[in-house]
Amino acid sequence: MNKTLQKKKKKFFLKKQETRIDFGLLFLVIGLTLFGVLMIYNASVAEALRDFQNKYYYLKYQSLWAGLGLLLMMVISFFPYKLLAKLGPFFFFINLILLIAVLIPGVGMSIKGARRWLNLGIFVLQPTELIKLTFTLYLSVWLSKSRSFWQFLLLIFIMILLIMLEPDLGTTVVIAGIGFLIYYVSGASLIHLFPLALIGFLSGLLMIIISPYRKSRLTTFLNPSLDPLSTSYHIRQVLIALGSGGIFGVGLGQSRQKYEYLPEAATDSIFAIIGEEIGFIGAVLVIIALAIVVYKGFKIASQTPDIFGKLLASGIAIWIGLQTIINIAAMVALIPLTGLPLPFISYGGSSLIIILIAMGILLNISRFKVIEK
Repeated sequence: MNKTLQKKKKKFFLKKQETRIDFGLLFLVIGLTLFGVLMIYNASVAEALRDFQNKYYYLKYQSLWAGLGLLLMMVISFFPYKLLAKLGPFFFFINLILLIAVLIPGVGMSIKGARRWLNLGIFVLQPTELIKLTFTLYLSVWLSKSRSFWQFLLLIFIMILLIMLEPDLGTTVVIAGIGFLIYYVSGASLIHLFPLALIGFLSGLLMIIISPYRKSRLTTFLNPSLDPLSTSYHIRQVLIALGSGGIFGVGLGQSRQKYEYLPEAATDSIFAIIGEEIGFIGAVLVIIALAIVVYKGFKIASQTPDIFGKLLASGIAIWIGLQTIINIAAMVALIPLTGLPLPFISYGGSSLIIILIAMGILLNISRFKVIEK
């Protein structure tokens, strides 16, 4: 009898409980977004005056997008995430149509040789930013029900093909990473994923070699002193900005590289301005804040009662983590330069609003937990 009682005491029951949203994550996201608005103003003054004769131009639009994104985040945080399982395939299908539309001459906008934007009149949409969310959502729905290896391969191939036709190698890497890692989280074997990772790496290397501008970026990465006024100019200016900041930085608003020395200062290269103005200490604090967002995403996934919620929360955390790592690694010359924005901070309406929508979904998932009783 005593043994039976002891066994019963050792048992525990899993119980679903609806709680408050993760306020730590909420305040962290709001803080990163507002910090991004401030840094965009600091980084864009010279460029805004040169191109628009208004030093507040980038500040005005980023503030508008931040306000809209935060509002959508709060609304979506109360929208039951399980309903997204029904809407996910529809959103993904529409996004695929948009990815095809950008490739059609006269429909998609071509900027610097790339077709990544659609001018919708009121605003310009970048479907490759939206696909990070809709692909994560669709894959979470699909893998929560079935896990066909060959169907998964076909889906990944279609995604990579459409994005590489734009071309956009940075987003391709993120999408492939999201796909493989969500597939692994769903219970797939590493025996399947390791050969795929090797094939993906070799395919990426091949795309770099056959593309002149990607090949020049790789050559510059391997030899930064090569052609300092052309192919290696960008990364050299990034490193000058980071080096000028030292430990504590030159002070907020005091960057010198933003005066048309550093290309893409308010977008892909904003981490260099952060390092210059608030120094090594400030840059590390930004990295820690972004790392905590990713950690909280995985923690929420571990506490979620259903497989769809686990995969969706994991996918969002993987997306933010990969994009952060690739952007910062490129800025400190650990990998060749890519065109990926820094989450929450880089200038761009599509990127910011879609990431904040993803945070709204994550906050909603955080309200539903499995507890031990």
